Amino acid sequence: MTAGLVLAAGAGRRYGMPKALVRRGGALLVEQAVATAREGGLDPVYVVVGAAAAEVRAEADLGDAVLVDNPEWATGMGSSLRAGLTALASETTAEAAAVLLVDMPGITPAAVARVTVGAGRDTLAMGGYENRRGHPVVLGRDHWAGVAETATGDAGARAYLRAHATDITVVPCGDVADDTDLDTPGDDDTHVTP
Repeated sequence: MTAGLVLAAGAGRRYGMPKALVRRGGALLVEQAVATAREGGLDPVYVVVGAAAAEVRAEADLGDAVLVDNPEWATGMGSSLRAGLTALASETTAEAAAVLLVDMPGITPAAVARVTVGAGRDTLAMGGYENRRGHPVVLGRDHWAGVAETATGDAGARAYLRAHATDITVVPCGDVADDTDLDTPGDDDTHVTP
């Protein structure tokens, strides 16, 4: 069983508002990310909220997704990753977690399904885009404690993944997904959806 972990706690300072609440194509980005996780075969789906937690709860239709509050959201994505992995570890029996960022609407269910094939407790996998690694990122349960211990600031799992680079399976996703993030409102105009 692979869980979905959507990180949606940031304030979106450069964007001008929390990206979880950005409406794109008739839906909030957080709704789109949860739908991508579900359609990609992830269950359960956990969503880490912070800057706009009350608004996400009031405005977003997330079905049975579990919301996890991150009171330390202002310290960066690392704290959201820690909060989400801690919740998954204590509340689920998931063997792995696929991490999705709320500001990457070009990640598709096909990419999620592709990167999570055969995921287990020892899995480390990432989407591959030409010559770089990207999202989704799949973390087997055996790695959760190590990721949580090293996740700081906005680097997320980067330090842990760098230290375990030879253990990562890179799954080509460029033909079915785009992991460009929406950093400012103008990015949406140039974003390519597969």
